[in-house]
Amino acid sequence: IGNTVLHILVLQPNKTFACHMYSLILSYDRNKEGPGSLELIPNNEGLSPFKLAGVEGNTVMFQYLMQKRKQSLWSFGPLSTVLYDITEIDSWAEDQSFLELIVSTKKREARQILDLTPVKELVSLKWNMYGRPYFCFLALFYILYMVCFTMCCVYRPLKPRTGNRTSSRDNTIYVQKMLQESYVDYEDELRLVGELITVIGAVVILVLEIPDILRVGAAKYFGQTILGGPFHIIVITYACMILVTMVMRLTSTTGEVVPMSFALVLGWCNVMYFARGFQMLGPFTIMIQKMIFGDLMRFCWLMAVVILGFASAFYIIFQTENPENLGQFYNYPMSLFTTFELFLTIIDGPANYDVDLPFMYSVVYFAFAIIAALLMLNLLIAMMGDTHWRVAHEQDELWRAQVVATTVMLERKLPRCLWPRSGICGREFGLGDRWYLRIEDRVDPNKHKMMRYTEAFKAQDRDNYDKGSEKLETSGDTLCKKGLSALSLSRNTSRTSSHRGWEILRRNT
Repeated sequence: IGNTVLHILVLQPNKTFACHMYSLILSYDRNKEGPGSLELIPNNEGLSPFKLAGVEGNTVMFQYLMQKRKQSLWSFGPLSTVLYDITEIDSWAEDQSFLELIVSTKKREARQILDLTPVKELVSLKWNMYGRPYFCFLALFYILYMVCFTMCCVYRPLKPRTGNRTSSRDNTIYVQKMLQESYVDYEDELRLVGELITVIGAVVILVLEIPDILRVGAAKYFGQTILGGPFHIIVITYACMILVTMVMRLTSTTGEVVPMSFALVLGWCNVMYFARGFQMLGPFTIMIQKMIFGDLMRFCWLMAVVILGFASAFYIIFQTENPENLGQFYNYPMSLFTTFELFLTIIDGPANYDVDLPFMYSVVYFAFAIIAALLMLNLLIAMMGDTHWRVAHEQDELWRAQVVATTVMLERKLPRCLWPRSGICGREFGLGDRWYLRIEDRVDPNKHKMMRYTEAFKAQDRDNYDKGSEKLETSGDTLCKKGLSALSLSRNTSRTSSHRGWEILRRNT
């Protein structure tokens, strides 16, 4: 019952009252330091009161709990050294990481905790010492891996076509080699090494991604943009396309260009994932994800309806015409593709003016240009501009959240020998087996004193301005005279208050 009340207090809107009641309940706890403490008992979702405060974005309760956990090591004048307990915060030995819970929650208030002590210092320590070097090395390794895969695709085994053309539009001059013909000379063996590296990389990607999907869940793993959800979809699809290409090569099945081309596009698009390691480019990846999976997905439904309707109309109009003179609409699939190009203004209106065009073509094309080029494309630009404005106001928070997500990901993937635990063990100070982070703080008392004096000066000037404003509210012929006198009085009073304020500062100095 006591643990349930603690969880309820974390969710209370009256945060001051919740902190006092939290302390009152813990004062009756018999096992304050043992494993049966009320603060360590999780709820049905596996969250302790401390983790629940972080997930809900309750910064007041989080700071209150951290103040209870800290240990003052020493202080000398304005300097002090404090040990903060990071047992539940550090993701090194936690199955359900506190940092991962914060960045995966949908509440924006939770991301503000990343800027509080000691979370900010812990993330900065992990990222600067281990996260940034390993992430840059991983980005370089992935780019070299994609260059290797691209070279294998460019120099894939082809041979000249021997059969006759089936139609005048058949433009194929090379075909895919069989498996027995693909690896004969030295160049083929060199390409085989690159293909083996590509296949091994695809298998490694699946081995690293599948356990996280099973641990977190597909909806949460792929649905969080800060965790890189869309990029996880891209990289898993890329690995599957590589394995499909390998099977088609081993079985000598024609058409390997289809999964190979998909893999090239997806693999190089995944390079954008590594932009999150740089503060200038990190928020733009979030922006692109929100535009693609938010604005563009909604816009595609409208675009599909418009293209389907006008492509059908164009095909019907040119159905009776000679396709040799108007080849853009010679069949229905080609009409859909041509209309799509017209929608994006990639090409101009396909019309051969050497022959007579149907009258309805001009009418339909006029309506299409108004709806597609003027209305719908500007609607898409406005939607993306709104998304850009919203993300730009949160770019600092998004950058910190991306750094935390990347740090936690690397810490889970890398072996323990390459990523030691951060902080100081409590045994060195007689504090048990808990881990602490040492933070040095400097408190300048003169700074607080100056702030009080500044606020006092502002209050005096504000009162003088209000008095002068009251004297200005007159009517009739005396408005100008009384206004000038009030302004001069306000200036004299302001000078007097400023002079009095500086005298106070001199005496205190």
